[in-house]
This record gives sequence, C-alpha cells and structure tokens, in this order.
Amino acid sequence: MSSSALTSGASTTPGATMSKAAFVSLVTGGVVVLDQLTKWYVRHAMPLYESIPVVDGFFSITHARNPGGAFSLLAGASPAVRVPFFFVACAAAIGVLLYFLRQIPANQRWLLFAVAGVLGGALGNLIDRVAFGQVTDFLLVYWRQYQWPAFNVADSFISIGVTILIIHSVFARDSQSDA
Repeated sequence: MSSSALTSGASTTPGATMSKAAFVSLVTGGVVVLDQLTKWYVRHAMPLYESIPVVDGFFSITHARNPGGAFSLLAGASPAVRVPFFFVACAAAIGVLLYFLRQIPANQRWLLFAVAGVLGGALGNLIDRVAFGQVTDFLLVYWRQYQWPAFNVADSFISIGVTILIIHSVFARDSQSDA
C-alpha cells in the first residue's frame, strides 16, 4: 500500500467498503455521540447521586460528577491546577492518537477501532470538562463493600481501546518472534 493511501485514508484493501478516514470518523463520532447522549440523559433524568440498581448487589446507574481525571485524579486540586493540567494532557493525548492513526494501515480495523475508540472517549470527556468543568459518570460496579469508581461510556471505550492495543502488542510480538 502506498504511503499516500495511508495518510489520505484511502483503502486499497480488497472488499473494503469504507475508507480509513471514514471508518475512524464513524467510530470516533459514534463514541462521542453515544457518550454525550447517555450523559445528557443521566443529567436530565436523575438527580445528582441518585442510584438505580440494575443488577442488585453488582451494578447500578448512579449519577455522579468527577472534577478529576481517571479514578478522581486531582479531584481535590484547585481549578487553577486541575483545568490547565487536563487541557494540556488531553491535547497531548489527542495529538499522539492522531499520530498513531496515521501510522496504522487501513486494513488493520481492530487497531483503528481501538485508537478511534480511545480518541472518541477522550473527546467525550473533554466536552464535559469544557461545558461543565467536570465529567458526568453513571456506571457503578460494586460487590459488597468493594466499589470500582463510577465511569461512563467514554471511559469504557478508552478502556476497551487500550485493552485491544495491549493484546495486539503482546500477540504481534509473539508472532514476530516466531517468524
């Protein structure tokens, strides 16, 4: 495949029905839309801190707000520290993700999905930070007294994307060392 096909988003994969750019845009946009719609619904349908059990003793929809990052990182920091930190970190992450997307061949749909999902998740949470100064979380997994921090659709796609990338890097190394 020519390097111009990689950077332009054109696909030369036989049977490909969608260009690389269109696929990445669809995944990224789909994540952002799904994330924003679910957060909007929770903000409008549930009072803050209301919890609705879905699977009793394991999973609830719980309206929470997180001014910090993942796992409430910097949640207690002053906005003068927190806001610039998250904007710089998010801008850097988006730049790195866009760089990676340009490097991935058009026929590597799982890798494209993974990076586009992480990008969509980062953009979804950035929209919340810009609009509200905090992120709306609502998915709560727990068991007895143990509880995972509340998260949202954007966080889910970031986690899924990173997991796919880790699995790919482990198996890509294994297959290269076997050759």
